[in-house]
Amino acid sequence: MSRPKSRLNWGIELPFDSKYVTYVWFDALINYVSALGLNGEEEKYKSFWPVNFHLIGKDILTTHAVYWPTMLMSAEIKLPRSIFAHGWWMSDQSKMSKSLGNVIDPLELIESYGVDPVRFYLMKEMVLGHDSNFSMDSFIKCYNSDLANDFGNLLSRVSNLVNKFYNGSLVEGEDLSEDGLAIKKNAKETIDEVSKLMDEMKINDAIERVLQFVRNVNKFLELTAPWKVVKTDLKRAGRILFTAAESLRVIALLFSPIMPNRTKSVLNILNSKDKAVYWGGLQVNDKIKTHEPLFPRIEL
Repeated sequence: MSRPKSRLNWGIELPFDSKYVTYVWFDALINYVSALGLNGEEEKYKSFWPVNFHLIGKDILTTHAVYWPTMLMSAEIKLPRSIFAHGWWMSDQSKMSKSLGNVIDPLELIESYGVDPVRFYLMKEMVLGHDSNFSMDSFIKCYNSDLANDFGNLLSRVSNLVNKFYNGSLVEGEDLSEDGLAIKKNAKETIDEVSKLMDEMKINDAIERVLQFVRNVNKFLELTAPWKVVKTDLKRAGRILFTAAESLRVIALLFSPIMPNRTKSVLNILNSKDKAVYWGGLQVNDKIKTHEPLFPRIEL
């Protein structure tokens, strides 16, 4: 944290030894609390600090787990409640390096595919605390399978049927059949499990749990086939679609920390302004909007 002046011609002189200076790590670490308003904007500071999780790269763990707590304790400032060190992203099993020419530019990915799909992939494919591997093949496979096919098509299927046969309105309440109640139960279990996994920083597991629910809702529609039922029983088909729409509302809210922009679009399509995560937010006669594909497929 300090160097002799004779070996370093810049830095901040130590108040207790004029022969030494301190440099980057000391003043850089202080920014964590000074930027939040320590000794200035106390209300702002107290609303953010101490943080629940201090997320840092594994290569600077010592600095944040030894030096930083020492500084805080000496100043009688509360410590972060937890420090979590994440791993590195590799490129096709190799460490990213300009000399190897395998550096992935995230801004180029975002420009081509949107920020939310990139966030989704990075959070889903990395187990926090471990290194992960990036490849364009795996990114495209994840996008097309999880987002375009499963989540995006579920939204399109439900909204198209509601607009085609019910003039865009949810005219019936939820499906109280055995299959419908199973989806409702699954939704409530998913909400509880995802909350627990997020608290444990198991973000990839939380995403996979939501995807399991997405797949279960798709299976529910395949099993109940509202596009067929609507020809003979308009009310029953309406109940099936209501349950599917409410499932989409829950899915959007669970995915919102990962994909805030696309899930905001989903909630807008469902005309849902309630941000609380629970089953039962949609009401009879709520309107469902038409829309462009949420995740257009990446064609190779």
